[in-house]
Amino acid sequence: MFPTEEQHALREMARDLFAAASPPKRLRALWDGEDRGRDVWKRLADAGLTGLTVPQEHGGGGGGFREVVLVLGEAGYAALPEPLLETVAVGVPLLTEIARLAEETPGGAWAHGWLERIAAGDAIVTVQLGGAPYVVDADVADLLLTEIEGSLFALTDFGAEPVVTEDRARRLFDAHAIVDSRSAVTHRPAILEPARDRGAVGTAALQTGIARRLLDTTVEYARTRQQFGQPIGAFQAVQHQLADVHVALTAAGGAVWHAAGAIDDDGPDRAHAAAVAKAAANDAASLANRVALQLHGGIGFTWEHDLHLWLKRGLALQQAYGSAREHRRRIAADLFDEESR
Repeated sequence: MFPTEEQHALREMARDLFAAASPPKRLRALWDGEDRGRDVWKRLADAGLTGLTVPQEHGGGGGGFREVVLVLGEAGYAALPEPLLETVAVGVPLLTEIARLAEETPGGAWAHGWLERIAAGDAIVTVQLGGAPYVVDADVADLLLTEIEGSLFALTDFGAEPVVTEDRARRLFDAHAIVDSRSAVTHRPAILEPARDRGAVGTAALQTGIARRLLDTTVEYARTRQQFGQPIGAFQAVQHQLADVHVALTAAGGAVWHAAGAIDDDGPDRAHAAAVAKAAANDAASLANRVALQLHGGIGFTWEHDLHLWLKRGLALQQAYGSAREHRRRIAADLFDEESR
C-alpha cells in the first residue's frame, strides 16, 4: 500500500508548517536555553496535528499510524523540538486504550478529558516506557505516563531535573514523583507492549527524516564545494557514499511504512515489523550521519554550520526506544522461536 493523495497532502502541510515554525535560528535559541513556550504547539494544534490520533468523538482527527509516521518524518527533517512523538504517537493511543477500557480500568473515564485537551492543544503528554532512564520534555509536559514493573501510572504532579544531553533542543529530565495506587491506571502489560512498538516506529520515522535532511544537505554541498577545479560531487568516491545513504534510507523508509501498517491493522507481525523498522532506521541514520560529517570536512564540526543540529539529533535518537542491537536481538528471537515451532 502506498500513501493516498490525502496522506501526501497531510505530509506536505506538515512539511511547510514545520519549516516555518522551527527554523535553525529557533533551534539555536533553544540550545542557548531559551524558553520554548507554547506558541508553536498551538500552531500544531490549529493545524490538527496534536489531535491527529485522537478519536473524532473527542475532538481529534481519528488518524492512524500511517499518518503519524508521515508527519514524524517531516518533523525529523525540520528537527522539530516539540514532543509530537511522545504525545501523538505514544501518549494518545495509550489514553485512548485506557478510555476504551474505562469500565474495568481504574481512572479510565478520566482519560477522556485528557484526549480532548490534547486535541485542543491545551495539554502535552510525555512518556517513560520500557525502563527508559530519562523523560523527554518533562519541563513542558502536563501529564507523565510512566511504566513501572509492568504497570502504567499517570502523574500530573512530578519533579524533573534536567540532565546533560547530546541535543540541547531535545531536553531530557530525571523525573521523580510519589507513585501509589491512586496514580495507577492499568496493570495490563498487553497495553504497554504496543505502546513501546509505537514509540520505536515513531522514532524510526523521525530518524528517516533526519537522514533525508542530512543527505539533501550533503548533496547540495557536494554540488558546490570545489576541489581540483570541479565540484567534489564529480568524484566517484563521493557519489558512491551518497548513493549508499540513499539506498539505506529507501530501505528504512519502506520498513517504517510497513510497520506503521502493521500497527494500524494490529497484525501478528506488529512487534517484528517494529523491530525491523527501528534497526533499519538506526542504520540509515548512522550512515547518513557519518557520510555527511566526512564529506563536509572540517566545517561539519563547527558551531556556525547548521549541520550539527541534525547530526546531534540523530545521535540522540539512536538509543530511544531501543538500539539497533536490541532490536536485532528481538528479530533473532522471533525467527528462532518461529523455526522451533
